[in-house]
Amino acid sequence: MRIARFSHNDAIKFGIVDGSDLVVLDGDPMFAGYDTTGERVPLTDVALLAPVIPRSKVVCVGRNYRDHAAEMGNDVPAAPMLFFKPNTSVIGPGDAIVLPKQSAFVSYEGELAAVIGRIAKNVKATDALDYVFGYTIANDLTARDLQKTDGQWARAKGFDTFCPLGPAIETEFDVDGPAVITTRLDGEVRQQGPISDMIFSLAEVIEFASAAFTLLPGDVILTGTPAGVGQIVAGQTVEVEITGLGILRNGARNA
Repeated sequence: MRIARFSHNDAIKFGIVDGSDLVVLDGDPMFAGYDTTGERVPLTDVALLAPVIPRSKVVCVGRNYRDHAAEMGNDVPAAPMLFFKPNTSVIGPGDAIVLPKQSAFVSYEGELAAVIGRIAKNVKATDALDYVFGYTIANDLTARDLQKTDGQWARAKGFDTFCPLGPAIETEFDVDGPAVITTRLDGEVRQQGPISDMIFSLAEVIEFASAAFTLLPGDVILTGTPAGVGQIVAGQTVEVEITGLGILRNGARNA
C-alpha cells in the first residue's frame, strides 16, 4: 500500500495511492488506521508533501556503503555510525533545496528511508522490521566543507531543507530485496547501487539505535548512501529513484 500526504483545497490530508487517484483517509494512518472518507482526488489536483514530519528525530547512518566510505577516504566503521538531522530539515517532493550562504559545497546523497510505526526500545534485529510502518526515499544533503571544518556533523547535515523525503510511503516494500538506488543530477546518473550493499542492515541499525535511545512513531531512519556523491549548485535538479518507491525530485536555489 502506498500512502501519500498531500495538500488539497488548503487542507493537508493523507490518502492511499490508487492508480491516478488518491483515496482520502480520515487521518494519519499511522495513528488513525485506514478508514476512508469516501472521497477520491486525482493526483494531478494535489501537491504532494513530505510523507511524514518526524515527531522526534531523523536518525541517519554514516558510511554504510563500502564504496562510499572508500570514496571519502574513510575506513568502514565497526558499528553503525549514527547522527541526527532535525525535523526542521525535512521538505517534500518538488520543494526547493536552499543552499546556505555559509557553505560553498553542498552534496546530494540518495538514500532509502524507513519510517518507524511504533515505540521501539531495546529491539532485537530479528523483530526490528515489525516496528517499521513503511519506506520512502531521502536525500541526505550535506554541507561538505562545514562537515570537515566543524569536526561534527550537526550543522553540516541539519540546515533547513537538507532532508527531502518522498514521494510517498510504501508499506509493502521488501527491504531485503533487489531494489536499486539511482541518483541523477540534471538527468545524468551519478549514484547507482543495490540496497543490499549496505554494511549494516536496517534491522541491525534499529537494534543498535534502539539500544541507545527510544524510537518513536514517525521517526525516520536514513540508511546510508552508495558511492558517487557530489556537489549540487543553484539551478540544478537532483532525482533519487529507488526501485518500487518512485522518484524524489528537488531543485536547488541559493538562500
